[in-house]
Amino acid sequence: MNKFKLFAGITAICLLTTGCAENENISQSTSEQSSSVSEMEPSSQSDKNPNILSDEKNPLTGEYGFNENAVGKRPVAVMVSNIKAALPQYGIDEADIVYELPVEGGITRLMAIYADYTNVPDVCSVRSCRYYYPLIAYGMDAIYCHWGSDKTIALDTLNYLDIDRFDGNDNSLGYGTVFERDEERAAYYDTEHTGCLRGSRLADAIEDMGYRTDINETNESGAFIFNSPDSPKEPDGAVCMTAQLNYSGDYYSTFEYDSSNETYFKYHSGSPHNDGVTGNQLEFKNVIILATSISTRSDGKLMDIGLESGNGYYVSMGKAQPITWSKDSDDSPIKLYDESGNEISINAGKSYIGFISENNISIE
Repeated sequence: MNKFKLFAGITAICLLTTGCAENENISQSTSEQSSSVSEMEPSSQSDKNPNILSDEKNPLTGEYGFNENAVGKRPVAVMVSNIKAALPQYGIDEADIVYELPVEGGITRLMAIYADYTNVPDVCSVRSCRYYYPLIAYGMDAIYCHWGSDKTIALDTLNYLDIDRFDGNDNSLGYGTVFERDEERAAYYDTEHTGCLRGSRLADAIEDMGYRTDINETNESGAFIFNSPDSPKEPDGAVCMTAQLNYSGDYYSTFEYDSSNETYFKYHSGSPHNDGVTGNQLEFKNVIILATSISTRSDGKLMDIGLESGNGYYVSMGKAQPITWSKDSDDSPIKLYDESGNEISINAGKSYIGFISENNISIE
């Protein structure tokens, strides 16, 4: 039995009226916040390391032109708040893969994955760990970045995995080096929404911590099997111009297909989901929806999410293909299969991956 064997059979996300486990503020941003942050720049944004393009493909997107200094190296995973009061985040526009999973109180949290650890952008708002995120990161052999954790199963998971990580809540694991508060953002946001990862400092911090940088054998071939960047393929499924993941009544992610560039634009609970620095709306070549069991733990707040297997959809090029998926062990990556059990290939480009209860998926 896997270490992360979870409760099964319950597929409804609970909406809680109590506060989140770490007193998350789930109130709406004020109009002053919304109008001001769109022009904000991250404080002391630094130049990133030189990007020497190679003939290699990005292992997380399958696209050509990857930085030769990052070929064969480990990715970085960063926890990002997705609460409305923290919008817009910044740095997420440059992520190669974005995961979204529910946390307590009907909200969700993102985990942004960057293939090139030498060129991670500044990322904000960085938030805390829930146990299922490091399990996903561990299966990708990623270095995990977060700001605190719940003190029960998440902390236990971090300890037994002994995952290479940086924690903004721990001076020995990054606060004051790779993590700090964004002082400009503090003028408009509560403190918990100002945690920033300074990406330009990350490569040196990884070296200082002595973390391994070469990718492990399990993940050296990349996150997925990719189609040629020059020859994208329509999935074998029905037309899908809109896909929606209904995490709760107040939190839902919608993807609208743009046939002109063959990507899906993301909307956060009805509004365009934009990066606070680039101003770009998030868009993805692939939308991967993984249905699983989701339940509330005995404390009435934290969530249990099944990470072993389930059904779902691979959405790309205006089509939605029914799939199955599996994660065989703590250190295994997520694999995608067609209904006959054959591993599928996906199109080259950025991917969104959402875990959600099967009854809360809408494909049109």
